[in-house]
Amino acid sequence: MNKKQRKWRNRILAAIALFAVTMVLEKTGAFDAAFGAAEVYAAFALYFAAFLIAGYDVLIKAWNNIRRGDPFDEAFLMTVATIGAFATIFFPETEPQSAEGCAVMLFYQVGELFQSYAVGKSRKSIADMMDIAPDYANIERDGALVEVDPDEVAVGSIIVVKPGERVPIDGIVTEGTSQLDTAALTGESIPRHVEAGAEVISGCINMTGILHIRTTKPFGESTVSRILELVENASEKKAKTENFITRFARVYTPAVTISAVVLAVVPPLLGMGPWTDWVLRGLTFLVVSCPCALVISVPLSFFGGIGGASRLGILVKGSNYLELLAKVDTVVFDKTGTLTSGTFNVVAVHPEAGVDADYVLSMAAYAEAFSDHPIALSIKQAYAGEIDEQRIRDAHEESGHGVRATVDERVVLVGNDKLMREHGSTWHDCELTGTILHVTVDGAYVGHIVIADVVKDDAAQTIHDLHEAGVRRCIMLTGDRSDVAEAVGEKLGLDEVHAQLLPEDKVNAVERLLTAEASDAKLAFVGDGINDAPVLMRADIGIAMGAMGSDAAIEAADVVLMDDKPSNIARAMRIARKTMRIVWQNIVFALGVKALILVLAALGIANMWLAVFGDVGVAMIAILNAMRAMRVPK
Repeated sequence: MNKKQRKWRNRILAAIALFAVTMVLEKTGAFDAAFGAAEVYAAFALYFAAFLIAGYDVLIKAWNNIRRGDPFDEAFLMTVATIGAFATIFFPETEPQSAEGCAVMLFYQVGELFQSYAVGKSRKSIADMMDIAPDYANIERDGALVEVDPDEVAVGSIIVVKPGERVPIDGIVTEGTSQLDTAALTGESIPRHVEAGAEVISGCINMTGILHIRTTKPFGESTVSRILELVENASEKKAKTENFITRFARVYTPAVTISAVVLAVVPPLLGMGPWTDWVLRGLTFLVVSCPCALVISVPLSFFGGIGGASRLGILVKGSNYLELLAKVDTVVFDKTGTLTSGTFNVVAVHPEAGVDADYVLSMAAYAEAFSDHPIALSIKQAYAGEIDEQRIRDAHEESGHGVRATVDERVVLVGNDKLMREHGSTWHDCELTGTILHVTVDGAYVGHIVIADVVKDDAAQTIHDLHEAGVRRCIMLTGDRSDVAEAVGEKLGLDEVHAQLLPEDKVNAVERLLTAEASDAKLAFVGDGINDAPVLMRADIGIAMGAMGSDAAIEAADVVLMDDKPSNIARAMRIARKTMRIVWQNIVFALGVKALILVLAALGIANMWLAVFGDVGVAMIAILNAMRAMRVPK
């Protein structure tokens, strides 16, 4: 609770104390003994003092709104209703409603304070996210570390991050080893180990060793800046339901104000009863009609859902996307970098009879020693030994086929079947799906190596969870070969697989799927590459991988997964659906209770105390329900 809220709370507590003392004095007859016939006015004075202490800011707000020509809001309704209740003291034939008028304002302010606290709590997870913004970056100058503004650090500069500090800018570790706490970004509780050559993103906390990092982006384009921008803009993109409630309140408030006036004036003019009775009914009608339960609880539900998702490293760019996510029944995936890791790995080494598998791998590693091709890098990474470059000569690549090198005076060929045919070597196919590298030494076939883009650990669980969540179809679109795509699709349990697609082919495929969708169903596309940006923008909702995804994909997407785990898609959908259930529960509950009490007020059955429940009580229950949207399991 901040300083302003504490002052507000203390003012309300003081007003409640004065209200309670006044009520005790009134009920025990103390006013009658002290003031006699003037007891009503003594009680009126103390109740009115408590009323002013608690609600003077509401009165000021209502007056300012009237002066601006925009009077119809909850402050106006509260002011008219409570002042009207106090005015009953001037009608001798009616019992004064001073206590009720004061109570309405007190409970209204208690509800407003509670709402303020609830909104503050819902912002906490997003506020924690906002704390990832670094205050400075350490640059080494003349042998000493100097703190500078992150915006002033040029790309390619070396920054130093000490233990306990946040990484201020994206970059690559040039020196040092450490553990990074990435929980604020990805929701991942396990620290990440980094060493020289590792990519690091801004916003992480350095936990152990000193790191020297060469920056790869300016601060304005770094991960932390993009996240802050997404979070700050999220509240500007309202859901259709949220916009409906805003429009509804603008029409509803003047409508019920006019209805209250008609209720208070027309019946007594027609001789249906005394003025005081119908005016009191009109005032009660006004108190009940206050729309704050809807106006506060619906946006709070969406804000809570966005905040809860951010705790898991799921950034939703607006409540409109949360609403769309709840309606998704078709999820379309890119393959590389989304369902698979996006990096080549050696998955098998198959030597010929009598040949050691390590020998096959070592010959391939030596032949690929001078290549920077991703396939060559995966072979060298899989080889456990040190490569002695003195043993290699005449190494060169044969484009599109493989490499040829002389290792220990022996000619080594590593490549595809085209390379084997070109050099007249014999080979045999492999039953595994992937990139097959055949290896010969002095013309003799010694075996082959299978390299593949490894499926992510949680990819199969993702498809299962999505089907469990009610997603009708999970489809993969990829530019990869058909055999590789089919193998991945079969392994993961995908409903459809479309392979060998160009970026424009993916857009056309999504267009066809969108055309076939039911009007109330939505299609989500999940991707990470720059070639996925057009499809992310065309889909009903685009979901991008944030940690390793391209800037274009993240910019085009509506939802960003900061930890690159596809399993968070199902979590995001569960959060979205839970949020929408809460939104509609609040709408139905608030309108239902208010409609009932409005009818009772018009019939003269509901008194001012029931009106207080119809307004403040309903609002507080709706807010408590809305706060459930923030609760998400990690």
